[in-house]
Amino acid sequence: MQGPKGTYDVLPADQPLRQTVLAEARRIFITAGYGRIATPTFEDTALFERGVGTSSDIVRKEMYTFTDKGGRSLTLKPEGTAPVVRAYIQHGMHKLPQPVKLWYLERMFRFERPQAGRYREHYQLGAEAIGSGDPALDAELIVMMSDLYDSLGVPDVELRLSSMGDRQCRPAYIEKLSAYLKHAIGGLCPDCRERARLNPLRVFDCKNERCIAILVDAPRLVDNLCEACQEHFDAVRGFLDLLGRPYRVDGTLVRGFDYYTRTTFEYECDRLGAQKGIGGGGRYDNLVEEIGGQQAPAAGFGTGLERIVLALKSAGIAPEPPGEDVFFIILNDEARPAALTAMHALRRAGITAGIDYAGRRAKGQMKQANRVRAQFAVIIGEEEIAAGNATVKDMISGEQEKIGLEALVEYLVDRV
Repeated sequence: MQGPKGTYDVLPADQPLRQTVLAEARRIFITAGYGRIATPTFEDTALFERGVGTSSDIVRKEMYTFTDKGGRSLTLKPEGTAPVVRAYIQHGMHKLPQPVKLWYLERMFRFERPQAGRYREHYQLGAEAIGSGDPALDAELIVMMSDLYDSLGVPDVELRLSSMGDRQCRPAYIEKLSAYLKHAIGGLCPDCRERARLNPLRVFDCKNERCIAILVDAPRLVDNLCEACQEHFDAVRGFLDLLGRPYRVDGTLVRGFDYYTRTTFEYECDRLGAQKGIGGGGRYDNLVEEIGGQQAPAAGFGTGLERIVLALKSAGIAPEPPGEDVFFIILNDEARPAALTAMHALRRAGITAGIDYAGRRAKGQMKQANRVRAQFAVIIGEEEIAAGNATVKDMISGEQEKIGLEALVEYLVDRV
């Protein structure tokens, strides 16, 4: 029996690389002063309708929404920012020193066409900084993502950078874009016609080659910013230049959520094929207020764990699962009590230790010690029990040594 379409199982062999990514992300986030937060798997549907926006493809097409037994409309979390902002408001985090810096690793759920590294249920790493409009904070988040990809060795990564403007400059731009689309509407795909009606900026999300060609000469928001937004964008670029982080300004970059203002960015990885976005984010200065809090500027990002893993595997980066430090080979039933006692003592001391549970003969047990990549094999049989010792074999050098059973645990702890 297979799992639901668009989901996947994370097997033991998959864990080392995922844990490597998580450990490196945790290190980078903590050193930048971000504390971990966890939010519920599902939220009130209204949170995403108000926060993400009813015109976004996520709300219109991709959310898993259900009515519970109390008649409430709930939605499995499709993205991480709105829940974190809701928690910021609910728990009075505006009273803390600002900005409040938070990071998360959460399951997300979206009903979209499954592709390599893009699943309907997936894990997302994210960071949010709430309570500051400083463009240096935008740069900090962008650099954190860059540091994560660089430290892991993610290949062929490029940063796209743009600005979504704000409430001052965006309305005039929307009028200009709408006028352009009015003359081109007949050549657009059905989805883009709907986007042009609901939120014209969304047309730049389209991957249809005909639509892309039509939009080549469309006006860009990044070229129509008000003075304040232009100053903010120039400052962000200046900080990235100062820190030596290359980027490409791309006026077609629009994130998939309606809450973005000013800075938007996306990292792409050519190893991921046509859908090469590996992570991105931006500033959302109005979201806290829009979902019921006091006005507070903010910025953040999200990056898919599976997308990072896929990119690393494409570069041949895949650490082996950890082996066992010690494997016990028992040659008769009388040896089992001594081996089990020593094995559990080693485990309590933090040493990985295993034993044969399949009834293998001595040769088969030695093969199993090799399969689990044991550093030491401990052989206990009739001869060893009679002499009160064990034969310890170094599986790398092949050298063997007799060690008294009383001193066995201490001997191995000192050498592993």
